[in-house]
Amino acid sequence: MGSNLTIALKSKHTIYGLDIVLSKKEGVVAIYSLNELDQIPETDIVIHLAGKAHDTKKTSSPESYFDDNLGLTKIIFDYFLQSKAEKFFFFSSVKAVADTVQGEFLSEVFIPNPKTPYGQSKLAAEQYILSKKLPGIKKVYILRPCMIHGPGNKGNLNLLYKLAQKRLPWPLGSFNNSRSLLSIDNLIFVLDKLIQKDIGSGIYHVADDTPVSTNEIIKLMAYSMGHRANIWYLPISLVKGLAQTGDLLHFPLNSERLKKLTESYVVSNNKIKKALLINNMPIAAKEGLLKTFNSFKG
Repeated sequence: MGSNLTIALKSKHTIYGLDIVLSKKEGVVAIYSLNELDQIPETDIVIHLAGKAHDTKKTSSPESYFDDNLGLTKIIFDYFLQSKAEKFFFFSSVKAVADTVQGEFLSEVFIPNPKTPYGQSKLAAEQYILSKKLPGIKKVYILRPCMIHGPGNKGNLNLLYKLAQKRLPWPLGSFNNSRSLLSIDNLIFVLDKLIQKDIGSGIYHVADDTPVSTNEIIKLMAYSMGHRANIWYLPISLVKGLAQTGDLLHFPLNSERLKKLTESYVVSNNKIKKALLINNMPIAAKEGLLKTFNSFKG
């Protein structure tokens, strides 16, 4: 995500990087370490992307999430408060609110109740930011994106793509779910507008306008490859029985994985669109997905 944002913003802004790993990044004038905060030139904006991502293999300790997601936020936000920068952007996650969505969709009015160390650490970082009084004209934007995709994407979409690439059957066609995703282009659009416009501080959920089903994602992947999707519509009771067997015999498909693959998670983006005075995000959900899948070909 950081690389895509840097490439998009470098034509309008002078960008300085703050990173644990001091490697060269395209569009960045210089990279500084945490020990060099006092050496960073004066800036107008601080964008905080750093943190520990959700570990699907469950090999990370709970403490490691708080060390990174809360600990780094304290350091960077304290730097912002003492600096002359006027806007601070913290990239949190919808998982800071809920691991599952109760009701039709998730909005900013929901009381956060995350169950995982990842979500809890992101929420703790949000709470630290909100606990501090903002001096002068400083503004803070806590952005909660849903699953972001785009060129250079890593994660579950890549695994599904490899499945579609091999033309292996998708056996969960009978499960009809709806999930909100976020194309990197729409995220860049939102960030750019918040930088340019005089919009009040706040928490904003960021998502594409239209949720999509996993079946639709599989079909779009196959379309991008020039063939038809191979979707099996097996009886739901049979699939759940196989997943329960997987719980006992440690098969790749178990009840927990089945739930993650088939559950709905719809996020409302109405608040951010109202703040930006727009009716729709610039990139339609399926258009953004096709762009991402086409990038996988390279």
